[in-house]
Amino acid sequence: MITKKEVIKLSKTHQPFCVSIFIPTHRAGEETLNGKDALKLKNQLKEVKQKLSEKEMSKTKIEAFLKPIDELLNNKEFWRHQSDGLAIFLSEGIFEKYTIPVYFEEFNYVSNEFYIKPLMPFFNGDGLFYLLSLTANGVKFYEASKYGITEFDVKDIVPQQPEDEVGYDYEQKSLQFRTQQGGKGEGTFHGQGEGSAKSKDELQKYFRAIDKGIMSVIHDNQKPPLVVCGLDSYFAMYQEVNTYKNLFQKNISINPEDIDVFLMHEKAVELLKPHFRKNRQKKLDVFQHALSKGKASSDIKKIIPVGLQGNVDTLFIQNRADVYGIFNPNTQEIKLQAENQPANTSLLNLLAAKTFEQGGTVYLMEKDEMPDSTSKVNALYRY
Repeated sequence: MITKKEVIKLSKTHQPFCVSIFIPTHRAGEETLNGKDALKLKNQLKEVKQKLSEKEMSKTKIEAFLKPIDELLNNKEFWRHQSDGLAIFLSEGIFEKYTIPVYFEEFNYVSNEFYIKPLMPFFNGDGLFYLLSLTANGVKFYEASKYGITEFDVKDIVPQQPEDEVGYDYEQKSLQFRTQQGGKGEGTFHGQGEGSAKSKDELQKYFRAIDKGIMSVIHDNQKPPLVVCGLDSYFAMYQEVNTYKNLFQKNISINPEDIDVFLMHEKAVELLKPHFRKNRQKKLDVFQHALSKGKASSDIKKIIPVGLQGNVDTLFIQNRADVYGIFNPNTQEIKLQAENQPANTSLLNLLAAKTFEQGGTVYLMEKDEMPDSTSKVNALYRY
C-alpha cells in the first residue's frame, strides 16, 4: 500500500535519470498465467531503453541500470500478486514498485523527476476506499476502487478471533448471536446477566485491537472512507472503539461469510456513490464561482506560479492529457512545447506534485467533465 509520504518522497526526487512505468494488471486469469501482464512491462521497458539511449546513456549502463525491472519479467510469484495497476519507479539508489487498485494505461516517462500524476486518484478520495470485513470468526481488510479490490494481509497485525485478543477463557457459548430475518443484518445477544455483559466487553476489546491494527496500516493522513461489512450489532460496537476519522457511517449490513468478495465490493461501491459524487461536485461548484472572482484559472501560465507557491486548493487535470515545457523559477518564464523532449518536463505532472505536496486535491477527469473543457488544467486557488 503506497502512502502519501512515499509519493511526496518520490515527487521530490531529482536525479539525471528517473524512470516511471505504469501498466494495467490482473489479479488472476489468462493475463497473469500466460504472462500477458509481464509482456506489457517488457514493451514499456523496451521504450525506456530507447529513451535512455537518446539521453546518451551507454548500452552497458542501460542494462545495469534497468536490471531490477528486467528481473521482474520472469518472476512468476510477483505476477501472481497483482491488483488493477502496477507503478514502478527507478533511479540511482531507488527502486520502488506498487500494486494499486487503480487502472493505469500503459505509460512510461524518463526525465530528471518521477511521474506521479497517475497516482493521484488513490489519494483524492475520488473513488478510492478501504473495506473491512468484520466477523467474530475472522477479519479481512481491503483497499479498493470502483475498478477493483485487493486484499491486504493483516493476519499478523490484527487478531482473527476474540480469543486471540482476550485469551481462551473467552466463552463463545455465552454469546449466542442470532441473525434475524429480513436481510437487515440485525442481531441480538443472548446470555445470562453478567456473562452476557462480559462477553460483550470482550468482543469490544477484540474490536479495539482490530482498530489498532488497522490504524497501523491506514496512516499518513490518508483520506479514503473505510466501509465495514458486518452485522449491524457488530458495526455499532466497532463504531464505539473506532479511531479512523473517515469511517463511513453506514455499513454493508450483512454477514461477510454469506457473500463473496466480489459482491461485497459491488455493494460497497454502490453505498459510496453519493459520497464521492458530493465531494467532487462541491469543488466543481466552487470553481465556477471562484473563476468570476479571480480565485480560479484555466491558464496554465497563470496556474504554475500559484501552484509552485502552494496556493492551489484543487487541481482538475484532463485525463490522458499532458502539457510539456520548461519553467524557469527565477524569471517565472514558461516555454510551452508540443511534445516531451530530453530537456523539458511535464508541466501537468509538476503541478500535480506540488499541489499534492502542499495538501491540495488533484482530480484526473475526462475532458467533458472538466470545469473548463477548453483547457487541460483548471485550478481552484486557496485564496
